[in-house]
Amino acid sequence: MSTLLNIKQLSVALQKKQILAGVDLSLASGEILGLVGPSGCGKTTLLNTIAGFIKQSAGELTLDGQLLLANDCFVPPEQRNIGMIFQDYALFPHLTVEQNIVFGIDKLSKSEQKSRLEQLMSLLKLTGLAQRFPHQLSGGQQQRVAIARALAPQPKLLLLDEPFSNIDARLRNELMLEMRQLLKKLAISAIFVTHNKDEVFTFADKIAVMNQGGVLQTGAPAIVCQQPNSWQVADFLQLGSWVPLKESNTANKIYQSAFGEITLAEKTASNSPQLLIKPQFIELLPIGEANAQVKHISVTERGYHYLFNSIISNSELAFDQLSFYSDQLLAIGDKVVLSLKPHTFLVFNK
Repeated sequence: MSTLLNIKQLSVALQKKQILAGVDLSLASGEILGLVGPSGCGKTTLLNTIAGFIKQSAGELTLDGQLLLANDCFVPPEQRNIGMIFQDYALFPHLTVEQNIVFGIDKLSKSEQKSRLEQLMSLLKLTGLAQRFPHQLSGGQQQRVAIARALAPQPKLLLLDEPFSNIDARLRNELMLEMRQLLKKLAISAIFVTHNKDEVFTFADKIAVMNQGGVLQTGAPAIVCQQPNSWQVADFLQLGSWVPLKESNTANKIYQSAFGEITLAEKTASNSPQLLIKPQFIELLPIGEANAQVKHISVTERGYHYLFNSIISNSELAFDQLSFYSDQLLAIGDKVVLSLKPHTFLVFNK
């Protein structure tokens, strides 16, 4: 696939505060990218800078071969051919569904406006709602109108700021799947901001994890979750629990843990290494010396979800809130024997 969007060393400072710092990012034609990261990390600022609502302090941005941002270049938002859907949809309350959708294509002929309106109304299942006002629509219908309005000018890139956050859980998945199919059908690239990693798996082809104004890691969601490149990425995506390690034998790369000795593929450079343990690599043994106790229990579709902590809390190898799923019923305070299944150990510096 050809590259549609290319961002190089993009930096943004607002009121003398650095919001984005040296962001590098690319997006292929027809690709959907999910931007995730903690609050205040710069996700929405990046979206607004791409759209042209915020000026950069450094860096370049190219869309479909056209330079939109550089030290001596700034193409205004209305000339970028970029659509944007806001978290609250920002529909005009005094305009009907039809008037909202054609708002951005009023320079086209009446016949072309009507053609695009009818196509989008059909694609987005809005037929029969043309003369209604936003307050007469459900949340899902309002979102569809916002999507139709953003797609009417046929943008090269669609930007979405937490587009599913105001939709109830039952409808959210259905809308995400519908919208993904629509974007793929129309071959429109998209970038969306979310705090929910599950939305990325449902909606996106690629994920970019941000922190403190920079992009830490990009790639297919499954690959990033299997191979996080830092503690920040693994921790934000909640990929597992953290268990401290202590160096035991430098030459043989052996480390001590609350579960006994483990051997790493290579020596870690960290003075306080943290082992990332995913729930599927924890084993509950029927016999042995107890090393953990049940701290919290909840019920999920995967069975009982337990949080364990170490029995000995004052040890430098003690762990807290170790996540584990099981069909076996335990009680708060139960002491258990946990063991780690053989797997490739992921170790990071916290």
